[in-house]
Amino acid sequence: MNIPLIVLSVVTAYLLGSISTAVWAGKLFHGIDVREHGSGNAGATNVIRVLGWWTGIPVMLIDVGKGFLAAFIPVMLHLADKGSNTLIVIQITCGAAAILGHLFPIFTGFKGGKGVATTVGILLALHPLLTLSCLGVFLLIFIIFGIVSVASMSFGVAFPVFLFSLFHTDSIVFKVFSVLVAIALIVTHRANIGRLLRGEEKKLIRGKESNGNRPPATGSRQPEAGHCNQ
Repeated sequence: MNIPLIVLSVVTAYLLGSISTAVWAGKLFHGIDVREHGSGNAGATNVIRVLGWWTGIPVMLIDVGKGFLAAFIPVMLHLADKGSNTLIVIQITCGAAAILGHLFPIFTGFKGGKGVATTVGILLALHPLLTLSCLGVFLLIFIIFGIVSVASMSFGVAFPVFLFSLFHTDSIVFKVFSVLVAIALIVTHRANIGRLLRGEEKKLIRGKESNGNRPPATGSRQPEAGHCNQ
């Protein structure tokens, strides 16, 4: 086992996670820091809410991509045998480093987002079919309720449920990881749960209304997006 290369992979994964797409896109294209507006979260959902879909969707895709790449580094470097528990452990470690980077990005003052999109990218690298099935749950819940936090938590819960009931794996490590993913997504959304219980959680897509929270932005005007505390 090449320990120095594994350490380098983990550090690289953290740096990938630290790429604050939401912050940089807001500053580069709109002249604002999205962490100072909306929910204050440096994630794609807040970008959509504050700056519109045309900025938010690329941010989301890049965040998914950096998570995928972080978890795929051990595969590309052949750090362990394909399908082995060792490889899965290294991939999960790199993935966790990327999420840590997204939550506490070294490039933007250690204030980041919740890491949902980055987590999706990591899971895609680990188990594509299972992840796509869970994304189907996300889309279904989002279409029904229009609330990203509810859809995100449903995605997290579906991951271990689907793994244990529909997909086979001999890896105890991956099974434990799937449960931890569900718990982590619920814990990071605890403020959203409070708002849901109080009936204060907002939908992402709403009808036209005045939006006093949208800051003046440079460049072309983005389509209106509703509120969401994600």
